[in-house]
Amino acid sequence: MRLPKGFLASGIRAGIRKKRPDLGLIVAPDGANAAAVFTKNRFQAAPVTLSKNALRKTGGKLKAVVVNAGCANAVTGKAGHDAARRVRARAAELLQCSDEQIFVASTGVIGVVLPDQKLREALPDAITRLSAGGTDALSHAILTTDVGPKVTHAAFTLGGKRGRIVGVAKGAGMIHPNMATMLGFVMTDAALDPTTLKVALATAVNQSFNAISVDGDTSTNDTVLVMASGKLGNASHADTTDFQRALDTVCRDLAWMIVRDGEGATRVMELTVRGARTERDAKLAAHAVATSPLVKTALHGGDPNWGRILAALGRSGARFNVRRVSLFAGKVQLVTNGEPAVYREKDAAKVFSRERVPIVLDLGGGNATTVVLASDLGHDYISINADYRS
Repeated sequence: MRLPKGFLASGIRAGIRKKRPDLGLIVAPDGANAAAVFTKNRFQAAPVTLSKNALRKTGGKLKAVVVNAGCANAVTGKAGHDAARRVRARAAELLQCSDEQIFVASTGVIGVVLPDQKLREALPDAITRLSAGGTDALSHAILTTDVGPKVTHAAFTLGGKRGRIVGVAKGAGMIHPNMATMLGFVMTDAALDPTTLKVALATAVNQSFNAISVDGDTSTNDTVLVMASGKLGNASHADTTDFQRALDTVCRDLAWMIVRDGEGATRVMELTVRGARTERDAKLAAHAVATSPLVKTALHGGDPNWGRILAALGRSGARFNVRRVSLFAGKVQLVTNGEPAVYREKDAAKVFSRERVPIVLDLGGGNATTVVLASDLGHDYISINADYRS
């Protein structure tokens, strides 16, 4: 897949990992406006704090992204920050820009200092391999436990001109709302200022990356970055409605791919909580159900054991009247006003056997609604994470 105008990318092996590519590079030769959202974990990795401060100093301007897999460079103190700075400085030297115009990101094992010499020595090769068709190489270079790469795109109209958005992401474990280990890089040829991009990204992330859960853990490195090259040449005052639609679509597509690729996942629950008094109540209810090991294992087994869903709701802290709660699996009503509904077990089991299982939990007490995507939890999740550092 070709990148939008104004962007080049590559992906190579720098040697952090034994066999797989582990260094990705995105370059906007003429620069780009940018905005990002980051993990809310208190233990923020060196590349997160470094890139967050850099975007603030430049006012949302950057020229390149250097991203590595195989080492998160998180909880590594001054040594980790120094290593990230050296990588950034080398990239800036090669691309002839200031250090702050280089955005760095990392993913992998926590507690290990980034082997920056390997990255610095590999950067010239990564630059040589840059191309507008480098999306595939980039997408493979940032993976960790992912089964495969995550790439999507969308078109939009802005100021009468037709533009493109391309998104690349990684993530399969440590996925949970409040920035679910996850990295996302979104590129567009639109001419939009950093403030507009920041607002648009926040809107898109809240209904995508902040509405997914695999295991209830939030990483130290989560980052989603949007970059706009301006090559579309649209007027600065153009209506951004269709751009927002396209950005929302790209982020939702990537979020779905992450949950579906949840470590060992076989199916995804699309949980809608509606009828809540407030948005907070809706989110509390959804969070409890989406992260319940009992719900997630029942989902893995294709078992419509709805009692687990209501039990999770009951401890969620959400306010509701138990006599008004209803529950649906697809078109099959399982619970009516807090009591078992009349249905055929095989009809419910059929819904739970799908790859995408639609569940609606109606609290019957208001107008607030939220939607969360959550993967199942099976034997492979334990195997993958028990052997992660082996």
